[in-house]
Amino acid sequence: MSRMAMRTKGRVFVGMSGGVDSSVAAFLLRRAGYDVTGVFIKCYNIDGCAERDAEDARRVAGQLEIPFYVFDLEKEYKKKVVQYMIDGYKAGITPNPDVMCNKEIKFGLFLKRALSLGADYVATGHYVKLINSLRAPSESVSGATPKSYSPRGREASSLSLAIAEDKNKDQSYFLWTLTQNELRHCLFPLGELTKPEVRAIAKKAGLVTAEKKDSQGICFLGMVDLKSFLKKYIKTKKGEVLSTEGEGIGEHDGAQFYTIGQRHGFRLTAPVRKGAHETQPHYVVGKDVRHNTITVAEGSAHNALFRKTLLLANVNIVTPVKQTEKVLARVRYRQPLSPATLAKKGAGAKTRYVLTFAKSQKFVAEGQSAVFYKKGGGLVGGGIIVYNGLA
Repeated sequence: MSRMAMRTKGRVFVGMSGGVDSSVAAFLLRRAGYDVTGVFIKCYNIDGCAERDAEDARRVAGQLEIPFYVFDLEKEYKKKVVQYMIDGYKAGITPNPDVMCNKEIKFGLFLKRALSLGADYVATGHYVKLINSLRAPSESVSGATPKSYSPRGREASSLSLAIAEDKNKDQSYFLWTLTQNELRHCLFPLGELTKPEVRAIAKKAGLVTAEKKDSQGICFLGMVDLKSFLKKYIKTKKGEVLSTEGEGIGEHDGAQFYTIGQRHGFRLTAPVRKGAHETQPHYVVGKDVRHNTITVAEGSAHNALFRKTLLLANVNIVTPVKQTEKVLARVRYRQPLSPATLAKKGAGAKTRYVLTFAKSQKFVAEGQSAVFYKKGGGLVGGGIIVYNGLA
């Protein structure tokens, strides 16, 4: 098929990471009649896997007979994602670099450069549905089917995202920052598919990435331990471990290295009880960077591990909501959705959002994302948790 013949549905730049998901995304879009160009986004990477991934992406592009480019965004990635994460830990919060990568890199700089080079869309291998929020979430417009919208037609649409068909792979949690400006230029071909189906498509098509294992953990770290990485930027400093009663019961290497819910990495010096009152595992429930202390609670059911009302910052509302709206929400990736109420308080510069769960949630960490949905799975929006225990 000639490149001119494929222009009927528009030109799409596919972010090809070298994995099976983005490989299949490019394959499906090409088969559906789009003019596809593959792009490997070179970001900061410290374990050497980026070079192998770039070569795998290039090989798939060769199999699909599509143009292939490398966008070098390493400098920008260091500034907007890596430094963001380091600064967050220094401040005592638990930042989410994957959310920032999507916002600033994949649907920020990559999208901007792709459009400047004549693309109508960008596409990725994310497991998420693109929908018209004025219709049912089942009416996907994700991009690999004839019912996809044109960029011009999307301008008048109210686009949103929805939970993917594969609930175990759904990545909508990491995409809550996208606005209408980005969504009208996005295609998500894998939203209707499960991971086994994607693997089967890749195998049938003979793609070299068909059996490649999924990446794990924070993308730019690869197999490098997070704490080991942070130690290059944050000095270790012995501090006190406190009980919920304020009693000193151990020591740690620096409050910035810990996150809410963590149960390893600190040392307890208090006597271990045995018998009917045997000591239970301890979990981090609070951090004080200024005084270099962490507070731990004994037992997985301790009240200090739970929060019900959260204050949010940097909120992005993808689908319009009322002043007070019943939603389903989560505060961690893959956490089951829980009923909650999203309330908008104040106006203008003083606007703030408060998320109140019907049932208290466990391991709520400041700096992480709270993401909320409609009953049918459509994404409402999200925000950064800035205070996890309002009175």
